[in-house]
Amino acid sequence: MKKIFVFLALAASLACCTSRPEALRTGDLVFVGIPADYSIEADSMDDAITAATGEKGQMNLIHVAIAEVQGDSTWIIDATIRHGVDRHPLDTFLRDFTLKDGSLPVFVIKRLKGSHDVASFVEQAKAFCGQPYDMTFLPDNGALYCSELVRDSYRPADGSYLFENKPMNWKNAEGEFPLYWQELFARLGTPVPQDVPGSNPQDMAASPLLETVPVILAK
Repeated sequence: MKKIFVFLALAASLACCTSRPEALRTGDLVFVGIPADYSIEADSMDDAITAATGEKGQMNLIHVAIAEVQGDSTWIIDATIRHGVDRHPLDTFLRDFTLKDGSLPVFVIKRLKGSHDVASFVEQAKAFCGQPYDMTFLPDNGALYCSELVRDSYRPADGSYLFENKPMNWKNAEGEFPLYWQELFARLGTPVPQDVPGSNPQDMAASPLLETVPVILAK
């Protein structure tokens, strides 16, 4: 009987220590990750982002979106080239980010620690819907890229920013600008904004304000 009690106590302890899947909540941040060993199309934006912000052998986070849950419906608010700043169903988001082999990327779900009025942050994000995607990645120009949308939306009532800007890097490990960035900014007629203050999903995901939660997204 004593052995049975010890076994049950150990099983209960292990169960408490095991992360169980949670439901997505309003205000959660959905980061899109590409495994380090996954082959991305050369000279694509994803490839260029990975070259500039990813770390060798680690998950490369190329996008961040905001979740909004209303009853049984889950919505995503994000900034993409395809939609601009837009609010659309989770199914649309999953379809848009399906990889070329038909699989889904890795989704890393982050949640703000502590007490925050996340509903107000989501409403602020929705107010940006309709703005174009920021192809120049410059601040305060009437357009937004994905992590810029999050930064500009997650602002408390005092107007401060929860997430800081940092000098942006556009160079790869060899210290060169990937061809994608060279051609993009040449077409835009503006220099590559090296060291201009901004943000990216990789840095944002590492913020001490966020914690990873075990939410599983699937079609």
